[in-house]
Amino acid sequence: MKIAFFSTQVYDKQFFIEHNNNHFDLDFFEVSLSMQTVDLIKNCIAVCVFVNDHINAEVMEALSAKGVKIIALRCAGFNNIDLASAKANNIKVCRVPAYSPSSVAEHAVAMIMTLNRKTHKAYNRVREQNFSLLGLLGFNLVDKQVAVIGTGKIGVAFAKIMHGFGCRVTAFDLFENPELTAMGIEYKPLLSIIKEADIISLHCPLTEQTQHMVNDAFLGQTKSGVMIINTSRGGLIDTNAAIEGLKSGHIGYLGIDVYEQEEKLFFRDLSAEIISDDVIQRLMSFPNVLITAHQAFFTKEAMDQISTITLNNIKELNDNADFNEGGTVLV
Repeated sequence: MKIAFFSTQVYDKQFFIEHNNNHFDLDFFEVSLSMQTVDLIKNCIAVCVFVNDHINAEVMEALSAKGVKIIALRCAGFNNIDLASAKANNIKVCRVPAYSPSSVAEHAVAMIMTLNRKTHKAYNRVREQNFSLLGLLGFNLVDKQVAVIGTGKIGVAFAKIMHGFGCRVTAFDLFENPELTAMGIEYKPLLSIIKEADIISLHCPLTEQTQHMVNDAFLGQTKSGVMIINTSRGGLIDTNAAIEGLKSGHIGYLGIDVYEQEEKLFFRDLSAEIISDDVIQRLMSFPNVLITAHQAFFTKEAMDQISTITLNNIKELNDNADFNEGGTVLV
């Protein structure tokens, strides 16, 4: 059985080949899946896609016409897939809902520490023999108020780490996690936790309800100088509103591992090119903004789990068996 992989990098090939054990024939393509690239698929029962492959109804119909029966997302999010069309075309969709929550949570914490203590700037200074501390002033994390929006597996892992720092952690989610409440972490309404927070970290999926949840109205309810961290989905933040918040000084720090228009930029080496995206160029001009290119998931442990679970998902769906490795069937 053959699987076509889209939006692949060198490390995708490395881990999927390692965990495949010659069970499937694997075709790897660097390009994203679209109507322009769908003809690359030859005799494949499944396609494996990533966060920036947008599979709409037209692409779904083309996949069905080519005999594709399974779309395997090698990620947790699935907002880029037309699930209704998948169901109509009798194509199964699966994902990896929990591929090492600690990897993303720890990256969010790393962004907080970097923005606060400015270690990235200190590193560059010392390499230039500049040992001045001017401009590197940070703050203690202990006793700071941290708002966690979304307490799925990643949000829970993040909340535990911040609780360990001695932060006063509050959370918002439609469903309370008993493990967090047992630790003394209190669930409150969204408006309540963002008003109190020194640090706000986003760990929720991108849906119609959460699209641009961080907007002018949201920011208007937050403290001046608030730190906002987003390692979930770029569309959670209205980037233009964030830029205005940065310009006014209301947002004191912004750390993003995701960006609303990232499919045109991330996972590519554009160092020799002119970037025409004025919005991200403006974001990069702020000294209190830290951007990483969808790196939060990228640990060996996470890649091992992503490749193992994705391949198992496809095998189990093809064999019409129940999952036993943590995969989730969406349709």
